[in-house]
This record gives sequence, C-alpha cells and structure tokens, in this order.
Amino acid sequence: MDWLAEIHLWTKALHIISIIAWMAGMLYLPRLFVYHADAAKGSELSETLKVMERRLLRAIINPAMIAAFIFGTMLLLTPGVVDWSAGWLYVKLFFVAGLSIVHHLLARWRKRFERDENVHSARFYRWNNEIPTLLMIGIVVLAVTKAF
Repeated sequence: MDWLAEIHLWTKALHIISIIAWMAGMLYLPRLFVYHADAAKGSELSETLKVMERRLLRAIINPAMIAAFIFGTMLLLTPGVVDWSAGWLYVKLFFVAGLSIVHHLLARWRKRFERDENVHSARFYRWNNEIPTLLMIGIVVLAVTKAF
C-alpha cells in the first residue's frame, strides 16, 4: 500500500473533484423535480425535464458518486492518513451513508417522473433539496476540523 502514499495528493484532489461534481448534481436534480412536479404530464416541459433528469443522473451524479467512493476508499487505505480512533471519521462516514441514501431516493423519484407516476408536490422536492446541503455541511466541517 506504499503506492497509495505516493499518489496521496492526487487521490485527494480527485476525491474533492468527484465530490464537487456529485454535490452539484445532488443539489440540481431536486430543483428540476420542483419544476417537473408543477409541469403538466405529457407536456413539452415535462418531456424535456425527463431528458435533463436522466442525463444528469446517469452522466454526472452516478459516475461522480462512484469516483468519490473509489478515491475516498483509497484515502482511507493510505497508510498514515486516517486516525481510526477518531470519532469524527465515523460520524462523517455516517453522513456519507445518508448522502448515498438521498442519492438512491433521487434516482427512484426520477424513475417515477419518467413513468409519469410522481406523487409528491413541488414543496416536497423543495424541502428535500435541503437535505444534501445539510449532509454536505456536516461532512465538510468534520473533515476539516476533525472536531473529536
């Protein structure tokens, strides 16, 4: 695993880039859902939003999440980088798991929109747009401050 130490800074940079892309998509997709929930089923707007949502999820959010997990795992496995006795790391990983659950929910809701089976209001998606932000704040604060 010494090779991981040699590429540590590159791994960290690629991890940060992946997270930025993942979060950009996680913040934008629910906003598209807000507009989609108000669009008439079968309308030109609804059909356009379906394409935008599918492309955003498949071309940006999913690959970015996978890359973030790969590079994050590489960082966890790099000798001397992680203090496994620190409590902040486990809370951060819990928040990352929460972000993954939100990702799954967004994918499920996108499929419902695709089938014209959405059951939620625009207000529901507005509220859910805040969850990735709150999780991201917790993750960043813990990763930077290593508070406990």
